[in-house]
Amino acid sequence: MPRPPQIPDFAREGPFTRAQARAAGMSDRRLQGRQFVRVHPRVWRWAGYRMTPSDWQIAAQLAMPERARLSHVSRIQRTGLDVGPLHPVHLTITGDHHLAVEGIFLHRTVVMPPTDAVGVTPAAAFVQCCASMPLLDLVVIGDHLLRVEAATPEEIAAVARLHPWRPGAAHVRSVLPWLHPRSWSPKESELRAYVVASGLPTPEVNAEIRGFDGTVIGIGDLWFPRRRLVVEYEGRQHAEDPRQFRRDIERYAAFRDHDVAYVQVTAAMTADPTAVVQRIHTALVRRGYDGSPPRFGARWGSLFCGVRISGDPATVWRVDSVDEPPPLPETG
Repeated sequence: MPRPPQIPDFAREGPFTRAQARAAGMSDRRLQGRQFVRVHPRVWRWAGYRMTPSDWQIAAQLAMPERARLSHVSRIQRTGLDVGPLHPVHLTITGDHHLAVEGIFLHRTVVMPPTDAVGVTPAAAFVQCCASMPLLDLVVIGDHLLRVEAATPEEIAAVARLHPWRPGAAHVRSVLPWLHPRSWSPKESELRAYVVASGLPTPEVNAEIRGFDGTVIGIGDLWFPRRRLVVEYEGRQHAEDPRQFRRDIERYAAFRDHDVAYVQVTAAMTADPTAVVQRIHTALVRRGYDGSPPRFGARWGSLFCGVRISGDPATVWRVDSVDEPPPLPETG
């Protein structure tokens, strides 16, 4: 009985095109056999290969003309952030192109945004996301881009100024003040956004907490120095990693020894963000806070819907503007 033909190395490494298969001596008839699966027009994968999120994006790019570039939330995902749906894959293309492919959302534009080797730049993708995504998601994305140094507030603002007519450009000025480069996880970004949107005092982010003798006794996710109160998001790794669990026990003991109160927040708790904010307010009051209680009105509601344009859309980002992007929120 003849031995089955060998699977080429490139087919074992991800999606590939019909042209690649033909160049390797594989016939169209063989591609149509049980060893291979058609992913998109002219794009295939080996049946034994499991597609990763980035593979689906690569497959989408292979199915489209070379001038189509990975964009929007799909480009954000390539920076390492798990945000938004994996399908459809978003691509942007210049010119008129009407090829409809299931699993691919093709955005057409007259002028391509700034690009890099992967697709549009992360800063350009962030501007695109500002056109339709809720503010809370944009805070998470923006914090992530700043944290991994994939974009800066100045770069994002520059993209919006470059093409002020582009969807999302007029929304950027309203989003930038919410971003913070020291947020170390998506959940931390969400938690900070809840606190700020409720009108409670703006906390310091991942700040050093010092004991009575001036030594650093820990790093606080959200730190209210006037009240010596820290809010900590407890991710799954805090319970599943024995070393992290031991460090947490020692850190909280040090907090108690140095009159640092703390509020612990878990993923399950964030399912009710108003309750989380009320817990934080209660802890602040116990530490002497007598300011306004949290408010869950229009500013709070803005987190969960699309971004409103601040100013006249026609002039909010003028090409000749010399304005700097809005400053980051002050902490303290």
